[in-house]
Order: sequence, then C-alpha cells, then structure tokens
Amino acid sequence: MEPEPDTKDWTWTLTRRCEQCGLAAGEVAVADVPERVFVAAEEWVVILRSSPAVTARPEPKVWSPLEYGAHVRDVLLLFDARIALMLVEDVPTFANWDQDETAIEDSYAEQDPEVVADEVEAAALALVARLRSLEPEQLERRGLRSDGSEFTVATLSQYLLHDVIHHLWDVTGQQDATASLELSG
Repeated sequence: MEPEPDTKDWTWTLTRRCEQCGLAAGEVAVADVPERVFVAAEEWVVILRSSPAVTARPEPKVWSPLEYGAHVRDVLLLFDARIALMLVEDVPTFANWDQDETAIEDSYAEQDPEVVADEVEAAALALVARLRSLEPEQLERRGLRSDGSEFTVATLSQYLLHDVIHHLWDVTGQQDATASLELSG
C-alpha cells in the first residue's frame, strides 16, 4: 500500500513556523542555511546507517526511514540543480517533480540504506559548497516553480532546509533544535 500523495503547497513555511517540525524557515539567516543543511544531512546519515528499523514503515501508508532518506537525497540533488539553474538563467521555470511517482519508479523501499546514506552525504556536501560560494547579489536571483510560485535563491534555500528538517521530524518526532555540528573547512 502506497502513501497518499502529498499535494500540499508548503510555501507557507517561508512566512510562518511549521507547527509540526518547529522550524521557522523564513527566519533562518541565509548565511546559516549551509550549516543547518549539513547538520540535518548528517542526522540522516546516522539514521540510515544505524536505525534497526530503517526499512520498516510505521504504518502501511507512511514511508519508512529509508524511503524518507532516499527522498531527502533526491531533494538535495534537485534543489542543488535548481539553484545552479537560477545562477545561469534569468527566472527559469523548474520542471514539475512528482516526489511520489519518483519514490515508486526508483523503488525507494528497495534501496540499500548504506548507499543512500553515502548519497545523502555527497549530495549535501555538493549543495553546501554551492550555497557557501554564493555572492550576496546572487541570493536575489529568481526562479519559478511549475505552479507559478516564485523563489529567490535565498528563499529556495530556506524552503529546502524546511523540507530536510521536516522529514527528520517525520521519522524521529523531534522538533527542530539549534544546529550542534560544525562544518569543517
């Protein structure tokens, strides 16, 4: 049994605190987003490598930690590509991405947790490097989601942060806390 498709528009998370995960993404300083993404990704790596129930769904219609981890990996890759596109094109429109279709087509539930952990870490490091390299004027470059929602590089990075942290909440039930790990280099 597959989870119900998520058809919510989560852009509201840029203007108010998410009651579920506790993150006020729009209040996170853009300069802090890279470290926060890194810390959240490292938490995902720990979950994927050490959770004894990583492949178990808590309910038939709820993704397992492995499925959420594979989704987070793909989110990191997708948002890195979208930010890269925003840096070279003027107001690009992003192709629609159906996360539920991707989960089925890519067999998230059948993937190797160790491989997914490695891929989450690599995707996060690439995205963090891109975010840390941005010049202040690049933060205002714009892009459009296929539904017309407009983002800047700054707001897209905050939106991404919410996605990664919210899915930690989905798996752990713990609300957002202050980052405790440091980026090296």
